[in-house]
Amino acid sequence: MKNTIKLLATCAILAGSGATFASGTHGGGHEPDTIGKPGVLSKVTRTVNVDMSDAMRYSPASLTVNQGETVRLVVKNSGKLTHELVLGTQKELKEHYEIMKKNPEMEHDDPKMLTVKAGKIGQIVWQFTKAGTVDFACLQPGHYDAGMKGAVAVAPGKNSAKVASK
Repeated sequence: MKNTIKLLATCAILAGSGATFASGTHGGGHEPDTIGKPGVLSKVTRTVNVDMSDAMRYSPASLTVNQGETVRLVVKNSGKLTHELVLGTQKELKEHYEIMKKNPEMEHDDPKMLTVKAGKIGQIVWQFTKAGTVDFACLQPGHYDAGMKGAVAVAPGKNSAKVASK
C-alpha cells in the first residue's frame, strides 16, 4: 500500500512538472537552500547595482557578501538584447542552460531568476544563508558560452551556526 501511494505521488509530481515545462514557464525546481533563499525587502542590508551588457559581461562580475546578509541586486540591462541574472550552483546553471537552448522563449517564475529586456531594470532580493560561492549567469542561448557569468563570495558570518541551522 505504501509503495502504491509513493508511486502515485511520484507520478503526480512528474505530471505537474511536465505541464510546467510544456507551458514555457517554470520555477526552477531546485532546492533554493543550497544557495540561500528569497529575501525579505524590509531586511535588505544593502543594495548592489549590477549592469548587464551586450559584451556578454556583468559589471561587477564578482561580489562579496556576509553569510546571512540579505542583498537587493538591482540589475540593469544596458544592452539591446534580452539578458538574465540567474543565481545557482555551477551544476544548476549548466543544466538550466541546456534547457534554455532548447526553449529560448521560456519565462521564469522563480525568485532567484530575473529576465530583463533591453534598457530595463529588475531586482532580486536574496538572503545568502550559507558560506561559500553562489554563481550567477545569463542563460539566454549563447550568452553563457560567451562568458556571461559571475560569482558571489559568501563570507562566513558571526552567526554562522545560527544561520546554517535554520
